[in-house]
Amino acid sequence: MSLLALDQLTVTRGQCPVVDSVSLTVDPGECVGLIGPNGAGKTTLLRAALGLLPHRGRSSLATLSARDRARAAAWLPQSREIAWPVTVETLVALGRLPHDSRAGRVQARAVETALDRMELAAFRHRKATELSGGEQARVLIARALAQDAPLLLADEPVAGLDPASQIFTLQVFEALASEGHAVLVSLHDLTLAARHCTRLVLLDRGRVAADGPPLEVLTEAHLAEVFHLRGHMLETPHGPLLQPLDVLR
Repeated sequence: MSLLALDQLTVTRGQCPVVDSVSLTVDPGECVGLIGPNGAGKTTLLRAALGLLPHRGRSSLATLSARDRARAAAWLPQSREIAWPVTVETLVALGRLPHDSRAGRVQARAVETALDRMELAAFRHRKATELSGGEQARVLIARALAQDAPLLLADEPVAGLDPASQIFTLQVFEALASEGHAVLVSLHDLTLAARHCTRLVLLDRGRVAADGPPLEVLTEAHLAEVFHLRGHMLETPHGPLLQPLDVLR
């Protein structure tokens, strides 16, 4: 059974479609990379899928109540602002709000698991606002993980992180998928997307230009048509690597 189903999802601004008749599903065990150039509609698609924007068409999440939606899907937006000087443990525990607060042991175990997975146990008593930007990003991911929803939607979660943190974050997402969860994550780094995602959905001007295994989506033709880039994906012992050659004007 799919954890997310979109059917002809459309979002317009004025008369202009930002997301245009998108249909797709995300199933357990998948780590799906949502890729495309700036302005392709990736953020809008994720927000509309959660029912956070007015839209036409259908999203299986948008039809749920707010509480049921929070139990079905965790949301990691681009914004990483932490406004309150609470401890890391307290902030991560906020991910448990959609669940029954009387299940104390379950709540505590979920928080511990999230802290351990993001390697934050040593930071648990630190004020989250005192951490570096990269550490704060890990805290916010841990909060989403503590929600323990079957589906995680993440909007550019590795933007601005150092290379090791980018790889670590996507390895966490891969592990979630291997455990039976599902992840839909927007990414700009095509090499990371090809190496860590089981499937890619390529958006171009709000429409799905390609959907499938990474190397079937990241073809020379798609790189040229959608990204205006002359290049190709190289096979290496460590996985695919984007070799850009020139910008097409």
